[in-house]
Formats: sequence, structure tokens, C-alpha cells
Amino acid sequence: MDKSDFVNIDSMSLQEIGEEAELIPLMTPEDEEEINNEALPDTLPILPLRNTVLFPGVVIPITAGRDRSIQLIKDANNGSKVVGVVSQKDESTETPSVNDINTLGTVARILRVLQMPDGNTTVIIQGKKRFEIAEMLTEKPYMTATIREAKEVRPKMDSKEFLAIIDSIQELALKIIRDNPNIPSEASFAIKNIQSNSFLINFVASNLNLDVKEKQELLEIPNLQNRALATLKYMNVELQKLELRNDIQSKVRSDLDQQQREYFLHQQMKTIQEELGGMSYEEEVDDMAVKAKKKKWGKKVGDHFEKELAKLQRMNPQVAEYSIQRNYLDLFLDLPWNEFSKDKFDLKRAERILNRDHYGLEDVKRRIIEYLAVLKLRNDMKSPILCLYGPPGVGKTSLGKSVAEALGREYVRMSLGGMRDEAEIRGHRKTYIGAMPGRIIQSIKKAGTSNPVFILDEIDKLASSHQGDPSSAMLEVLDPEQNSDFHDNFLEMGFDLSKVMFIATANNLGSIQPALRDRMEIINVTGYTIEEKVEIAKRHLLPKQLKEHGLSSKDLKIGKPQMEKIVEGYTRESGVRGLEKQIAKMVRYAAKSIAIEEEYSVKISNQDVEKVLGPARLERDKYENNQVAGVVTGLAWTSVGGDILFIESILSKGKGNLTITGNLGKVMKESATIAMEYIKSNADYFGLDSEVFGNYNVHIHVPEGATPKDGPSAGITMLTSLVSLFTQKRVKKSLAMTGEITLRGKVLPVGGIKEKILAAKRARIKELILCEENRRDVMEIKEEYLKGLTFHYVTDMSEVIDIAITDQKVKNAKTL
Repeated sequence: MDKSDFVNIDSMSLQEIGEEAELIPLMTPEDEEEINNEALPDTLPILPLRNTVLFPGVVIPITAGRDRSIQLIKDANNGSKVVGVVSQKDESTETPSVNDINTLGTVARILRVLQMPDGNTTVIIQGKKRFEIAEMLTEKPYMTATIREAKEVRPKMDSKEFLAIIDSIQELALKIIRDNPNIPSEASFAIKNIQSNSFLINFVASNLNLDVKEKQELLEIPNLQNRALATLKYMNVELQKLELRNDIQSKVRSDLDQQQREYFLHQQMKTIQEELGGMSYEEEVDDMAVKAKKKKWGKKVGDHFEKELAKLQRMNPQVAEYSIQRNYLDLFLDLPWNEFSKDKFDLKRAERILNRDHYGLEDVKRRIIEYLAVLKLRNDMKSPILCLYGPPGVGKTSLGKSVAEALGREYVRMSLGGMRDEAEIRGHRKTYIGAMPGRIIQSIKKAGTSNPVFILDEIDKLASSHQGDPSSAMLEVLDPEQNSDFHDNFLEMGFDLSKVMFIATANNLGSIQPALRDRMEIINVTGYTIEEKVEIAKRHLLPKQLKEHGLSSKDLKIGKPQMEKIVEGYTRESGVRGLEKQIAKMVRYAAKSIAIEEEYSVKISNQDVEKVLGPARLERDKYENNQVAGVVTGLAWTSVGGDILFIESILSKGKGNLTITGNLGKVMKESATIAMEYIKSNADYFGLDSEVFGNYNVHIHVPEGATPKDGPSAGITMLTSLVSLFTQKRVKKSLAMTGEITLRGKVLPVGGIKEKILAAKRARIKELILCEENRRDVMEIKEEYLKGLTFHYVTDMSEVIDIAITDQKVKNAKTL
């Protein structure tokens, strides 16, 4: 067979193609009888079809794309023109084998082969009889097999039940053709003119909207009446789907008519509004265009706004997207594009404001003044990203207001505590219902300038969830190299945040991810001394509480000794928030006495303090005693400032076991183990008999067991406690220490020195033992904080023991 054996569709007119189709008449009973009597060949070439099933008597076109199929059609068209057609089990299989095809198919005759313009070969085939593959003979160049006829069980022609099924099929087919707009009405003519009952069943089954598997199941039903019933079942389902779809479309058309009606009503309302003097949609658009001309945005932003405004003009005001687009344009107009407040460069005034509002905090004040000085000289410096890090209540957040006043800028505060949704930072895409910009852009809009002082409160308490990681979204906001083009999902444009002065606050740097911490300049805001707390209370807290309770300075006076008593006996924090609460109680006491006209002391005494606040509750912070061997005072850092802790150790008869209690972490337990092993290895130096370690159990305990404790800074304290225990010698009075130890007895530096020193002063400690490398930390602390303290700097544990352990034995010392 050469190329001339194909009919080239390019050379045929549409009329000729139609005539070709007329050469394939609908099957008559005589044709059916002739096919039934026709004998099948013993072997046939097998043509697998991907996505259809051929039924007996039905004519279908197929497109051959696989090389094997084209070769098969070419050879069959040159010979008997008869092939065996079967469907594939999986249409995605490119080269099907015997296991990939169904074994029952239909013998087909090739009626016409057409060469299409796109190069594919289209074959028109007609099904004849069902067959089964008996044995596969070859698979190359295409599949051939021995076959046997699959007999059909045909009902009697006068069977009333069968004829009723045929009538139902014909009736339902006509209904489906009528209700489905995708089926041409001429198809009903073909259905009415089908004379063969079996052909009608196969013709309808072939054209049902079923998948290959369901059609194959129909083909495999041997009983023609059962096949007819199954076909009728599928037809009923398809008709129900059509009716449901038509009902839905009818309702949609009704809704559309209602929408058109509402549109005309709104047009009338618009006319009435114009008559009453209200603003119409066109006037709103014109008003936006006028406002846009006054904005200071760049050409890129201006072009984008005009494009979005034109989109609003084309929208129907009644659709839901209109309000979203209008809100979007309103945001553009409300944002302060390139609008900046003028900075005040009076450095002495700024210093006065900072000193007026905050006592202490010298490092922070110095950094703000430095920033102002550089800004005054350059006038175009990118704003720094400061992070005030310290315990609660030391004035980190309130400092932002003073900075804003000192700079003459607007003040904005955003609380980040517990924020879990990334969209809170970057906003929602405006395709969503209820979309809005992120809180960064909203705050800038509220500030009205592009260079406010922006407080990011509690940045260490950002949380992540399935809605994203807000701390990662903050990376762009707080990067001076990137935030000049901050992208908000709702705004869809970059906004310049480089002139914003961001001040973040945090209690714990450990919970801030490293990449975010790297973008900020960390300024440590430490706790206050007792003297500082008294000054803050006198200058700020007491006047504030008197004003809030409607009193004046004449109604209540708290002297310095009484204020010190409140600070030392009723507050244990590094900040002043708890102190303010205690002062508020004293003020309420005076307010109640005035309200009920009861006599009270305007000048508060120590007895009045205890009467109002109750007995002092925090005496456990005080240094206890040194009358017991094995008790040493250590210094600890907590998230709310410094604290003292007591390391206790005791001996009992046993086998040398070491027990550690007090809710200690892994690192602290390791410090105790290191200390114990160091003493064992240096028993001769300490004058101890090595047999002691095998005859006594050692128990180390840190009181306040409900409070978790961890860290390496208790290492030298534990070792001193154990040496005191084994030697039964006292630890020096009014002494505390902090430092990490190694197995070689070296003392390593630790952090939180200022907080620990403040805790020591609160506890009336007189002497401190620190690592030599911590000397530089002490040098950074104000001289007044160190008043009354003696520091011992050490590098080796032997130095610690020499300083801490006295030669005096404790009373009733054990003989080891």
C-alpha cells in the first residue's frame, strides 16, 4: 500500500466528505443477519484503542498515531480489511502488551483511510462481531492472535419485555438529544430510523458519556437483553444529570436577570443622589484623580495608580470586586508617599527630654544622641534598627515615646506578642475576600509620615503556625539593605521603610531567630539598683499614681527610707512595674481615707507601709548565714534580672553516691559532677583522705525546687560547697560567687554580670568572686553601682578556695 491508497482530505471538498459519510448506511435487520452468518477468520491483527470501545454494527473514526498501529492499518487495508479491535486497560500505556489489553473486543472492517492535514492517519471502521483472544501469536511489528467468536444470547423477537426495553431506550435517547445542547438535533432523526434492535442498543451504548471501563463492561455482557437493561440504567443517570444542569442554568439566568434589574434600580438611585447633591461613582473617581495629582509619589507608582483607577472606572459598581478595588485605591491615596516629618536637631533639647522621662539607661540615651548627631551632619542617613533587650518593667517600650518626642517624629507602636499569621506583616493578596494590608503598612498610613519612630514591641514573642512564620517575614522589614522596597501583598508595590526608625523590644534574645537578631543593633537595658528604683519612684511613679487617683503631692508624701523599705521588702524584679503596683496601693490607701473623711498620716511611716502592704515578703533574698558547712551563695541570671541562690550539700554514710536535686538542668548537673571529680583528683591538695569518697554519699540541693534552673555559672559555687562540706570549714561571711569550671580547675567567664551584681547588692552581699575575664564587664558598670562591693578576680579554683573557705571549723564538725 503506497500513499495513493490514502484519501487526502485536503483534496476533498466538504460536500465530498459528506458523500463519503453517506456511503455508511445505518444497519438494517438484513445487514445484521448477514453479519451473524459471516464466519470469522482464525487469526487477526489486533488493534488496541486508547480511549474508546467499538461495539458491533457501530461506525467510528479513529486516529492512528503509533507506528505499530499505522503499519497494521496499512497491511490490513491492502489485504482483507478486517482487524480485531480491543480497548486498553490503561490509556496512558504507550506500547501495550498482551497484559495491557482487554481479551474481549470487536471484529472491525476498515471502510476508509484518510490522511489528515496534520500528518495523522484517520481510519473509519465498522464493528462486526464480538470476539475473544484465544492465543497471542506475535507482538512485532504489531500484535496478531488466534481468536474465537464471543456468542451473544439474543431474546425472542416477540418478547414483550425486550421490546419495552427497546422502546424505553429510544424514548430516553430522544429526551437526551433534546435536553443536551451539545448534541445536534439531526441525531434524533438517526435514532428514529434505526431498524435493528441490537444495533440500537450498541449505538446508544457507544455514544453514552461513560469511561472506557464502563463501556467495556457493557460490551462484555453476553445477554443482549441484560446489556439493554444496563444501557438503560446509564441513560437514566445521564438524563438526571442533564436535567439538574439545566435547572442550575435556569436559576443562574434568573439571578442574572435579577442583577440586571438591580443595576437599573441603582442607576436610578444614582440619578436621585446627584439631584440631592450626593457624590456619584463618577464623581468619586474624579475626586481620586484630583487627590492623586497632589501626591509626591514617583512615576512608577503614579502609572500603577492610573492603571488601577482606569480598572475601577470600567467596573460595575454593583459587583463585589468594586469595593475591594476602591479600598485599594483609597489606601494608595492615604499612604504618605515620600512625605517626611522634619527632624529636630537640637541635641541638648533631646538629651533633656530623655533625662526627664527616664532615669538611668545611659547607653540607650547615648546611642540616640549619636544617631541624632550623625543625622544632623548628613541629613540622609538610613535609620538604624535598634533592639532594646532586658527584663520586663525597665522602660524599654516607654523609651520609644521619648525618642519620638526628642526627634520630633510621629510615634507608632505595634505589639508582636503571640502573632502567628505572616499576613499580619505582609498583608493579604487583594484577590481574597476581606483582604487588607499588613499592620506595617497600616501603621505607616496611621502615622501620616514615612519616617515615624516605630516600636516593635515583644519581638521575641513572635510565634509560627500553619499560617506562616511572622519572624521570617520581619527579615525584610528590619533589613536596612532591603526595606527601601518593602513588598506588601495587598499593596502590590514596594514601599520605602528605610527612613523609619525601628526600635524593637525583647526580654529574651534566645527566642529570636539568628538571622533576625543579626539585622538589629542590640542594646542591653539592664535592671535598676535600689537607689535607682527609689529615684524613679520619687520622680515618676508616685506623681503618676497621685494624678491617676485624683490626688496631689500634698495628700501623700513617702520619704526615702520608706521608699527603700517598699523597694527592698515588696519588690524583687529588675524593673519597676511591681514597684508601681505597691505605690498604687499606698495611694489608694490615702484616697480611701480622704473619701470617707478618715484621719490618716500624710507623711508615711514604716508602720504605715506594713499596715497597708502587710509584712515584708521578700526577706529570703537576704544573705542567710555561714554557720553550716557546705552552704554557699551563688549568683544567677533570670529573664527578669539577677537573683541569688544557695547551694547546699550534705554528707551521709553510704557508698560514695552523688545525688543532685532542685529542678536542675543538664548543664548544672554536669557542673556538680565536674566539681565532685575535681575534688577527688585533688584530694591531697585539700587534705582529704581518698577513702572518704567511698564511705559517704553526697547530696547537693538548690532550694526553691519549683523553679527550673540551668547554666554553667554555678560551677565554682558547687565546688566551693563540696570543699566546705568535706573539710567541714565555713564559707566566708557575706560572700557570693559566679563562674564556670573545667576539670583542670580553671575558672571561665559567664554572662549577666551587671544583673548578678545588682542581685548581690539587694541581698547585702559585700564580696564577689568573678573570673578574671569578667573584669571588663565590671569596668563597663557605673561606679555608683559598685559602691560597697569588693571584687576578687580569679583564674583557678585554688584561688577561689583560698578566698572563700575560712580556717575556722564549724561547730559540731563531722570527723571524716
